[in-house]
Amino acid sequence: MTIHLVGGGRDATVHAELYGPFLAEAGPDPVVACLLLDEGELPEQSERWTSALRAAAPCRPRVLPVVPGEAFDPAGIDGADAVFVGGGLTPAYAAALAGPLGRRLAERPLPYAGFSAGAAIAAERALVGGWLSEGVPVCPEDAAEDLDELGVVPGLGLLGAAVDVHAAQWGTLPRLAEAVARGAVPYGLAIDENTALAVDGRTAAVRGAGRVHLVRPDGDGVVLRSYRAGAVLTL
Repeated sequence: MTIHLVGGGRDATVHAELYGPFLAEAGPDPVVACLLLDEGELPEQSERWTSALRAAAPCRPRVLPVVPGEAFDPAGIDGADAVFVGGGLTPAYAAALAGPLGRRLAERPLPYAGFSAGAAIAAERALVGGWLSEGVPVCPEDAAEDLDELGVVPGLGLLGAAVDVHAAQWGTLPRLAEAVARGAVPYGLAIDENTALAVDGRTAAVRGAGRVHLVRPDGDGVVLRSYRAGAVLTL
């Protein structure tokens, strides 16, 4: 099962590049379970994502609402050929999906694509927000996801690296570096907007318009390497 992680962004010109490989892996005209957080704009979000996926390749999106404060019923993905998790409030996605969806995908692996929040919660230890580390700012408050201190919670368990998103655009790379340096997560991947990382086991390939930043612990700090589209990295 390949994990496709998208760092956010709204550039329709890269939809085929970002989502085409995910849909191709799911098979011809696949049924895609689209899990979208219901924050009061579900019709608009449904239209956005069904249109984006159909623009990338022939497919049949099936929208499944994720209700804040309620555990998701994984039976909803029965009959689907792939799973897509959209963006929104990352802690709410993690709370609703981490246990039930994570267990279901462990039992029955399917091609997975996560956009923004959907990418962040794919990790075993999910970095879901925050802008302070023991009271010290490490990223813009606007990127905090309604949290103050760094928040790390159980995720779907699809990969060992923590994932942060909107890296260049929201300034979240320092947040991920701090989480790695503190040992809150083992290592991490920060993904720019309009950029995807396809993870297949220990190998990952970058595609899209931006960069993917690999952050590993190094003594009391971290070591950082950034990769352009076309690069293949070992996790």
